[in-house]
Amino acid sequence: MIGAMAKAPKALKVLGFDCAGSGCAAAVLAGDRVVARRAEKLERGQAARLMPLIAETLKEAGLVPADLDLIAVTTGPGGFTGIRIGLAAARGLALAAGIPAVGVSNFAASAASVPPASRQGRALVAAIESKREEFYLQVFAPAGNEGGEGRLVHPRDLRDFLPAGKLLLTGDAVLRLLPWLKDRDAVVAPGAGPPDPAKVALLGLELWQKGATAPPRPLYLRPPDTTLPRARKAPGVKAGP
Repeated sequence: MIGAMAKAPKALKVLGFDCAGSGCAAAVLAGDRVVARRAEKLERGQAARLMPLIAETLKEAGLVPADLDLIAVTTGPGGFTGIRIGLAAARGLALAAGIPAVGVSNFAASAASVPPASRQGRALVAAIESKREEFYLQVFAPAGNEGGEGRLVHPRDLRDFLPAGKLLLTGDAVLRLLPWLKDRDAVVAPGAGPPDPAKVALLGLELWQKGATAPPRPLYLRPPDTTLPRARKAPGVKAGP
């Protein structure tokens, strides 16, 4: 016998999930193979649905949390409640299983769903729904690298924010964004919509292999909607004249 046969590299098992937008989605990768994927559209109720959805996805994959090597979760931008729910779930699962968790922006996850061949020299614009007049936007150059930081952009500021030339749109806000770009050569990418949880898992794995180990942190891009409590009058104090 010349020598011991080398062992095949272990296929890392990664759970990726997203609930920062209008829905919940989860997927499991084993190496480069998607072994389970589930997605549901939800305007609200992510807090109640996320963990059962993750459990169903793991069951479909024939795994339990202890079998996983890594957890990847979207960090936003998106809905504040959904972002917090996703991050709390990722940290809790990672702590219980003794494995790392990494964060993936919804911009990067949306951009990763667009095949490089479909860009055809166009700058890619990831448009994430803000549930208000503005859009969460980030530009990716035709080569795939980020063309700048993501921002909350009002429609009146689109001309200043977006680069010149042809545009390719992806993300869950593209149909609302497109009418604002009538004077531009802008098209919607095939399959544009919420992040694919399998892409979240893949991007998380790539980040982890590059050394990303910090706990995932939220990417809000705007302050939360809060209302300050009204000052209460002290007993016996009359209102002003």
